[in-house]
This record gives sequence, C-alpha cells and structure tokens, in this order.
Amino acid sequence: MHPARIAELLQPFLSPAPNPCHSESGQRPGEEPAVPAALSEMQLQSISTLIDLLLRWNSRINLTAIRHEEGIVTRHFGESLFAARLLFPKTYPVTSVSSVLKDFDSSKNQRRPPNDRVADLGSGAGFPGVPIKLWAPNISVTLIESNQKKAAFLHELARTLTLTDINIQNVRAETLPPSTFDVVILRAVERLPKVLPVAAKLLSPAGRLALLISTSQLESTRSTLPNVSWNVPIAIPNSQSRILLIGIPEPRM
Repeated sequence: MHPARIAELLQPFLSPAPNPCHSESGQRPGEEPAVPAALSEMQLQSISTLIDLLLRWNSRINLTAIRHEEGIVTRHFGESLFAARLLFPKTYPVTSVSSVLKDFDSSKNQRRPPNDRVADLGSGAGFPGVPIKLWAPNISVTLIESNQKKAAFLHELARTLTLTDINIQNVRAETLPPSTFDVVILRAVERLPKVLPVAAKLLSPAGRLALLISTSQLESTRSTLPNVSWNVPIAIPNSQSRILLIGIPEPRM
C-alpha cells in the first residue's frame, strides 16, 4: 500500500483529540495551539510492509477478519497509533494532550521516560504493540501471545521490520512475574473481565493500564477493577463506540 495513502487514512488518529471542556478551538487561554503528529517516511514504509506480511499470513492463519488494506490501516493501525500518541506524547507539544488527560492527578500524569517497559497482552497480529513500537522506538515492548501460530507470525514480523528491544512471549500472561511492566495495554482480548486482574498484576508501581475497548465494556471493566483510578474515556476517531481507557492502580497494601 502506498505510504501517502496510509498517511492520509491515519490523519484523523494523529490529530489533536477534542475535549468537551475546551472552547471550539480546543485550546485553553495561554496554551500553545495543538498540532497534529506526523509519521516519518520510514514509519509509513514499515506499516506498508507489515500490511503485506499480515495479508500473506492471514491466508494461512486467522490473524484478522479485516481483509481490505484500508480497513486494516484505519481499524488496526489507526486505533493503535491513537493510543500510542496519548501514552507516549513526544513528537508534538505536551500541551496538546495534557488537557485530554487532565482528569489524572498531576502526580500521576507525568511524562514517562523513553525506556518504558510496555506489554501488549494478547497481542494477536501485533496490535497495538507493534504500532506503539514504531511510534516510540526507544521503549521496550513485550508481545504476549499464547497461540503458537500467532507467536510465529510475530517473530517473523519483528525479523522483517528489524525491530530491536522487542520481546515475544509465547506463554500465558499468568505465568509472567508480577510488577514487570510500566504500561500494560489490551485490545480485542477474549474474556476481558477474566484477563483484567492478570493485566493489573503485571504493572509496576504507578504503572498505567490502557484498554482499547467498546463503551459496552466500560462498566464491567470498572467493576472488575474497582481499585484502579480511571481517567475519563477518550473516544476513538471515526468510531461510534470504541474508546481508550487509561487507569492507574491504587498502591497495594
């Protein structure tokens, strides 16, 4: 797929997120104007290569129900990069996302160092973990996938894109040591209420739990993890029901 078309399709997901508490311009008095983020030519080419690889493997194993290139870009890459730019806001002014996450306590809403340890639990075809890695190359990403065939695809993906500091764990998440990661992110996992406590245990103190879910899963998520301080859900662009929900577990006694 041509990189220019990929960039065009991803534009809504890389533009500043709206905030209903702001004026129509989305800007507070005294703030710098929010600006859209941009992907480099190398990043766009990596996405194009990943799409080709995904479609080839998808004919043999079921990695995604979406078979059309543009649908893969908007649904998989768009949603993943939307989460990435809010979790790791480092290619545009911090003020452009600080207001979106203003509902965090200021002590919890500090920019993390570039060496975050990130876990994509139930990675599947590599979403959102691989786009996050493409967005923030300096972080360490672990793709946790218990299905052996999907894990084999992830190994091939990492080799093809020559990704470094990326770890593929073909294990069940319950077997990993607790308090291992600074960020744990989940997207399209089965039996979400059962997986959520496992994800929370993997977080280091003051770690962040990021969920790409539907609005119908919001209340059950909050009730499953009552000891997590959740921020206001952020709507995914071009979706009627998809949201990004970020939370920080309360200190363990």
